[in-house]
Amino acid sequence: MGLWRAAEPLVLASRSAARCQLLQAAGIPIEIRPAEIDERTIEAQLGQNQARAAALVLAQAKARQVSQQLPGRLILGADQMLTLGSRLFSKPPDRAAAREQLVSLRGQTHRLTSAFALVRDGDVLASDAEAASLTMRDFSDGFLDAYLDAVGPAATTSVGAYQLEGLGLHLFERVQGDHATILGLPLLPIIAMLRRLGCLAD
Repeated sequence: MGLWRAAEPLVLASRSAARCQLLQAAGIPIEIRPAEIDERTIEAQLGQNQARAAALVLAQAKARQVSQQLPGRLILGADQMLTLGSRLFSKPPDRAAAREQLVSLRGQTHRLTSAFALVRDGDVLASDAEAASLTMRDFSDGFLDAYLDAVGPAATTSVGAYQLEGLGLHLFERVQGDHATILGLPLLPIIAMLRRLGCLAD
């Protein structure tokens, strides 16, 4: 018998492979139901310098949207924001945009803020956010192009154009923060709340 005590799997309102893997590695069974919301509009309404608030609002909006389709189920929404000073980054739409983001982040320390929301029947049962700081090394243009060639389309699948769990690790000289938070899911507070809800063995 595993540690999961709920009758049904946790519903993950995200298509992120990293979030899926983090939850499964922690012994949490999941059902994937990606949310369909207009993230950029919500970000624009909140404005700059609101990374934590935007991540929380988006995590809650995603979970609530999926909750409407699955009454009675426990839904986990998540979102991540990358900021460099006052600049807020979004997923790059193409290779050129990914390269531009990495040029901006090169040699700099940026901040990743990851938020979650646990929702049932539209009610937010818990929501919080954690942050980490990451410093990119001052890599050459030649390395940058070799990196983009190596990762291919994956450069457009995450904010900042990197996955720290893969080849993106070569971009960095220092990482400060919880690994799961960096990958997009503040896992320890989520697990603590799932225990309080009786979903996990205590």
